[in-house]
Amino acid sequence: MAAKFRPQSAATMPPQTTSRVASFPPIALPNARVLILGSMPGMASLAAGQYYAHPRNAFWPIMAALLGFDPAMPYVERTRALLAGGIALWDALQSCVRPGSLDSAIDQSTMIANDFAGLFARCPHIDHVYFNGAAAERCFRLGVLPALAGFDLPCTRLPSTSPAHAGRSFEQKLAAWRAVMQHRQMPQ
Repeated sequence: MAAKFRPQSAATMPPQTTSRVASFPPIALPNARVLILGSMPGMASLAAGQYYAHPRNAFWPIMAALLGFDPAMPYVERTRALLAGGIALWDALQSCVRPGSLDSAIDQSTMIANDFAGLFARCPHIDHVYFNGAAAERCFRLGVLPALAGFDLPCTRLPSTSPAHAGRSFEQKLAAWRAVMQHRQMPQ
């Protein structure tokens, strides 16, 4: 069951002038070692039904550079490359009300967290959580952690790959994201 930010379910929330958006299922295998979390897919991703579908989002080019695949290959092949690299991908939020794509527009009173207890039970080898930006970290710490008794995995915030966060060059973001590579393989 998803952790809730408020003591009400999505079904009993008051009607909103903006529609509720919902995340995708996790991309994860039981042997995953690393979990990368976003906050909530943007409008381009929701329309495409794919994580990080905005053409200027740096996520797939960064993952391609780290894992050695072509960022232009079909989405299903890119997700297979993540899985083969021991990387799981998900969002902190199951759903929320947000006009547009900006994380800053998320109505915090409407946020419902994803079921991380279930994910960690299905993927017991995850030993590090990486946040794709500050909003993902904030959503996880506020809405997920209170429901995860005994959670003690190391967590690291990485610079957001969103085109809205243009304060760092691609090369600077890639350099920071190299940290993911140290945890992604199963021990021998």
